[in-house]
Amino acid sequence: MTSSAGFLVLITLLAGCASGLQPITHSGVEEAVQDDDSFLSSQSRQKLAGTTGQSGFYMLDSGHEAFLNRAALIEAAEHSIDAQYYIWSNDVSGQYLAGRLLLAADRGVRVRLLLDDFNAEGVGELFAALDTHPNIHIRIFNPARSRSGWGRWVSFLMDFDRINRRMHNKTFVVDSAAGIVGGRNIGDEYFGFDADRYFRDRDVFAAGPVVGGMTDNFQAYWNNSWAYPVSVLYPKAPADGNVAETFERLRRQAGSQAGIPAPADRAQGRAELAKLFGQLTVARGELVFDPPFETMEEPAETPRRSARALQHLAQSASQEILIESAYLILAEEQLQILDMGDRQVLQVSALTNSLATNDLVTNHAGYARWRSFMLEHGIQIYELRPGAEACQQWLKTDGVCSTGQVSLHSKSIVFDRSTLVVGSFNVNLRSIYLNGETLLIIHSEELAEQVASDVQTVMKPRNSWEVSLDDGGDPQWRSGEELHSSEPTVGWWRRTKSRFLSWLPIEKYL
Repeated sequence: MTSSAGFLVLITLLAGCASGLQPITHSGVEEAVQDDDSFLSSQSRQKLAGTTGQSGFYMLDSGHEAFLNRAALIEAAEHSIDAQYYIWSNDVSGQYLAGRLLLAADRGVRVRLLLDDFNAEGVGELFAALDTHPNIHIRIFNPARSRSGWGRWVSFLMDFDRINRRMHNKTFVVDSAAGIVGGRNIGDEYFGFDADRYFRDRDVFAAGPVVGGMTDNFQAYWNNSWAYPVSVLYPKAPADGNVAETFERLRRQAGSQAGIPAPADRAQGRAELAKLFGQLTVARGELVFDPPFETMEEPAETPRRSARALQHLAQSASQEILIESAYLILAEEQLQILDMGDRQVLQVSALTNSLATNDLVTNHAGYARWRSFMLEHGIQIYELRPGAEACQQWLKTDGVCSTGQVSLHSKSIVFDRSTLVVGSFNVNLRSIYLNGETLLIIHSEELAEQVASDVQTVMKPRNSWEVSLDDGGDPQWRSGEELHSSEPTVGWWRRTKSRFLSWLPIEKYL
């Protein structure tokens, strides 16, 4: 066979690996379960009695607290659990919460789990087994045809335009009465269980009318034609014996605390939540989400709904915008919208990862490409230090803090110390144009001040470097008396990779 003929055969095989997936037709529209007599509904009514259209909110800044309250919600569930995540890892926290979902399904709770496909390769078999339970239903959003190995990456490349549009939304709703929304995925590194890495993040526990928006968000994706039942993607589901073994293992793990900060039973779960309801801040809030694209061929050239909501808030701000974002890219078009030149009083400050703390060199490179441009336009930028002292407050054990493997993963924005936004939205081009994102907008001076104070603490020299431009227009990093003329505390190879990638105009896809 000639080399050209071999090449044609290879291309045919690769195309075959990538083709074949079409939008799926669901047998019917599944509605959310509504019941005003559940424990969570009762708690919500008591807390919000006398308010008009307001909701209750509580900041989940600690990873352990975020895990505890997810587990408590599962224990309190009486009718339904609807969970939607970009990542659900097959690790200690992921398997523990999966086991708790299984136990909830055993007692009659309807469990629906919707996962984005981009990171689903390692959990497909686990969830294919769970999906065989009569009360558990699992779908995968916007899947690749190939489920594992090199063929999966070929699928991504050959169907790039479709597969590049990800469901980044993260919500967890129980009995349509209370839920959690924010930046955390399900994985050890988000909850402080990983010995090698910690992602500093922020979620919000919410109850009241705003939960209806969280339910609408879930329903829009669950009933979408690109939300594939896991049984379709994994037609060779585990044999009955393997399913029984998987269920037995998950139930056993869920029944063993083993240092996991979770309620031991339903009574303890309800007690934890009753205490949490007593600490809610009552305020006006709204949930904004990006619906799935109507067609995957639709051009991704205009800002999506969540980006437009942030644009409106930014244009209405008169004094201060405080940004906390794991990945940060504001290019020329976005800065024109901010119109900072005509609002001299407006101060815009942003906290993001340094090259030393960013988990993705590619994403840092996209930010570095626009960093000087953002500084020239008056944005104050702070980059997290790997040895940030604040880490000691974030984690109960300092093992990860001492190794420096701590990254910023939170996504919060405070406008004029009166309006707070927490969600899945990174302030970058991917969130603006491509991803499905979720924003919880809270109009509360109390909570806005709380988050602003927390962000500004991390901006202090003991926690971050302030980035500015030197006399030659090049970036420099300062922390107290310490001054660097290149990316601090990283080796030449990581710097070189970041610099090379920053020359490529790929920031929209990072």
